[in-house]
Amino acid sequence: MRSGHRLGRRFGWLWGAYGASALGTWLAFGSFELIAIRVLHAGPAEVAVLASVGVAVGAAVAVPLGPWVEFRRKRPVLIATDLVRFAALLTIPAAFVLGVLTFVQLLLVSVVVAAADITFRAASGAYLKTLVPAEDLLVAGARFESTAWTTTIIGPPLGGAAIGLLGPVATVVADGVSYLLSALGIRATGGDEPRPEPREAPRLRAPDLLDGWRYILADPTLRPLFFNTALFNGLVMAAQPLLAVLMLGRLGFTPWQYGLAFAAPSIGGLLGSRLARPLVTRFGQHRVMVASGALRAIWPLGLVFLGPGTGGLLLVMGVELGLIFCCGVFNPVYSTYRLERTANDRVTRTLTAWAVTTKASTALLTALWGVLGALFGPRTAIALAGVLLLATPLLLPRRTAAPATEGEGEAGSEAEAAAGRA
Repeated sequence: MRSGHRLGRRFGWLWGAYGASALGTWLAFGSFELIAIRVLHAGPAEVAVLASVGVAVGAAVAVPLGPWVEFRRKRPVLIATDLVRFAALLTIPAAFVLGVLTFVQLLLVSVVVAAADITFRAASGAYLKTLVPAEDLLVAGARFESTAWTTTIIGPPLGGAAIGLLGPVATVVADGVSYLLSALGIRATGGDEPRPEPREAPRLRAPDLLDGWRYILADPTLRPLFFNTALFNGLVMAAQPLLAVLMLGRLGFTPWQYGLAFAAPSIGGLLGSRLARPLVTRFGQHRVMVASGALRAIWPLGLVFLGPGTGGLLLVMGVELGLIFCCGVFNPVYSTYRLERTANDRVTRTLTAWAVTTKASTALLTALWGVLGALFGPRTAIALAGVLLLATPLLLPRRTAAPATEGEGEAGSEAEAAAGRA
């Protein structure tokens, strides 16, 4: 855990590629919904379908890609998924200019982008393990996290200005170009990537699709962390639409106040990610992960007391600042812990299963909380989410685990095969 040390030229290119695509993503934040409403005159039901069904179907499409990518070099996969997203996104401004853009096209593009995004994230985790030593994974994760929160702060305001000046599809073009820049950056990493061991079976079989979930559920430390992140992310995201209804509707906040309430506190994520490594150095990885994971669950319940005016705005900003700061500490520590605990020959399948479950649970809980908000009111539904979040720390790992090895992954495969024969 050396302070301020370099991780090498190849990591620098990967980091730059991530920064480019992250900035493009936040520039285009909410662009699909905006285009659906303003260009295609879509109603609330269609916008809800675009926000949830596209992601859910994309997650389902990504399921077979994890086992397939596991046994291939990851760098070409990363470049290919970037180019797929670039090409898919640019069909939207092309159709808009030609006057043939449809809601179905928006939905299809959202599916393609979601599937490519899950595949990219899973492959990038495996690729990162080939670029940096194990002791530097937390350093790398903290830098990615800092970049993510920085682009979160600057992206949406710049995107809003771009839309105002250049039209509704301007940020989609920027997002597409960002993936092209990411592909070029990953290509520039160069070097020789080791070829994964070939799979034993010549073809992908149906049971292979569940390898990632089997590996996670069989591991006593990954399993609780898996359920914790899926439930926590799902409950936090499920409350966001209801909070928007409450703030922009009944409480009378303006759109710029709503945007400020969530953009400004993102500075907490930047600060938290910068502190993650020093905290781990002093207190240990497991202790920091459990403490930050527990503290982040406390904050959302404070949104129940949201009221109108300046006091309400400051309350939201304070709650979000605390939540995002804790997430800024937790995310790189947990990501490092997960990579260390996953055998090298299982990383892509494991991360694919993780991402698919997280996205699917978020979509399901968002839909469920929409129903609860309609039945009992948004404030009551937000309170219920906050109370349930208080239970999520119970799912954090209770003991420190040693890093996994290749042999452990193979042993897990043999055990699964034996169980299947039995």
